[in-house]
Amino acid sequence: MSSITSSNGTISPSTTRIGWIGTGVMGRSMASHLLAAGYSLTVFNRTPEKAQSLVDQGARLADSPFAVARSSDVVFLIVGYPSDVRRATLDPESGVISGLSSGSFLVDMTTSDPTLAAEIYEAARAASCFSVDAPVSGGDRGARNGTLSIFAGGEEAAVGRLTPLFQCMGTVRYMGGPGAGQRAKLGNQIAIASTMVGLVEGMVYAHKAGLDVGKWMEAISTGAAGSKSLELYGKRILERDMEAGFYVHHFVKDLGICLKECQSMGLALPGLALAQQLYVSLMAYGEGHLGTQALILAIERLNNTCLKKNSESK
Repeated sequence: MSSITSSNGTISPSTTRIGWIGTGVMGRSMASHLLAAGYSLTVFNRTPEKAQSLVDQGARLADSPFAVARSSDVVFLIVGYPSDVRRATLDPESGVISGLSSGSFLVDMTTSDPTLAAEIYEAARAASCFSVDAPVSGGDRGARNGTLSIFAGGEEAAVGRLTPLFQCMGTVRYMGGPGAGQRAKLGNQIAIASTMVGLVEGMVYAHKAGLDVGKWMEAISTGAAGSKSLELYGKRILERDMEAGFYVHHFVKDLGICLKECQSMGLALPGLALAQQLYVSLMAYGEGHLGTQALILAIERLNNTCLKKNSESK
């Protein structure tokens, strides 16, 4: 098999072996698109049962990130926290970089710390490999439909070479050097956080004002208040569907990284800080396992109201 880093090397199902680490809500769907495109896939998850659906589709199950790397030319990673990323990539015995062959690629799609992305980049380069930080936006629906926005940082040529794989999952945009993908995603999360606060506050206002909240959402959806958050979560909130497309506890992690970055930059973003505190309050109520649309619960509690009561009374 020719090296995919050589001048004539190409990424294709017949020449490129793919590894995938992390088969949760997002990763499972994303990896399935690569299988559907004909790529061979080796997968790892700390809870093997969560990878079973991919195994049923033809993936091979490995027992460690190191084992995934030994069997792959390109390894994708999407796990929970920066500590998980560090352990999966940099552990000298079980990590991905220890198992990669020269010229191979590591692609971290976790939302993580930009400084860690730069550290992984340097470790991969020392091993004669390539590292790309490529977190995503679009939630569970985007993962299922292959319509994710992918923010890529690292060497532009490496991102370009990996584009056929990214296109199986969504649209990739090159953002700059190591860590730039992570910083782009953090900016994305900052924008989403304040948008979600505005959405749920508007819904509670409409409810208390005696409006039909569903009709109100339809009315604003085609105007300036329309948003992807409204599209993705408005109906779920009305139906009291709090199942996670993106977990509250992961969003709290993301916003915490954002605040850490802002502190190091001397940047004051009060909307971000407020949103983070509201989401932390959900954690205090044991609701970290719910989806980010559960923010409605925090605003309802502040106002001693519930949208469900409104809908049931009509």
